[in-house]
Amino acid sequence: MNTKLYLDELTKTYETKDFIKDDPVQFPHRFNKKEDVEIAAFLASIFAYGKREVFVSKLNILFEKMNNNPLEFVLNFDENNHILDDFDYRFSVGIDIVQIVLILKLLYTSGESLEALFKYEWKQSHNVKEMLVCAVDYFYSRVTLPVTKGFYHLLPNPAKNSACKRLNMFLRWMVRDGEVDLGIWKFMPKSELLIPLDVHVAKISRKLGLLTRSQNDYKALLELMENLKKFDSKDPVKYDFAMFGYGVNN
Repeated sequence: MNTKLYLDELTKTYETKDFIKDDPVQFPHRFNKKEDVEIAAFLASIFAYGKREVFVSKLNILFEKMNNNPLEFVLNFDENNHILDDFDYRFSVGIDIVQIVLILKLLYTSGESLEALFKYEWKQSHNVKEMLVCAVDYFYSRVTLPVTKGFYHLLPNPAKNSACKRLNMFLRWMVRDGEVDLGIWKFMPKSELLIPLDVHVAKISRKLGLLTRSQNDYKALLELMENLKKFDSKDPVKYDFAMFGYGVNN
């Protein structure tokens, strides 16, 4: 089997608009304003773990609570607004998401944005891991509430060699263009993106001979990216769709 041709065919099959309706990327696709899109994408990505139908259902509840108006909700939110107090998902409870929204409010009311936050470190280091560390540190350093471990689970620390699947998925949505991804951030090339590495992608990558490392950590992610770049150096993370397709077909 020619692995590249096989993966290219799977990518072509699954990277279609039909993919959006069952994926968490559906949430940022609901909006047109840039700030709404990036806030929706950020929130949808950090909750994207566990069973897909469960977290998609939870995200629908979250966006209903936000009146399907992410930026306006963030800008007008304060601790006296108790609408998120009962929102929970697996490890995370109301106070954890309240804290995230309050930090987003701090960011956007200061005249900055999620794009500005990520772009700042990218321009300094041109390194995805350093960029993610900087973004996560921004949230960690502004915690004012007695959050639970669920807050930190939503925003894992890349400095601890996590593969940061959900943050890399968020970056893919924001930077990469295509049928599914939104491509509204232009400050970095899509060639530098990292594939969202989860258990399924890792398992499939090993089956295809693209990954030898046994741990699903940052080193494994770099090994996989080195091999995917041999297939397409300009757009290696497009193979995320192929991995999805392989999982469906097998």
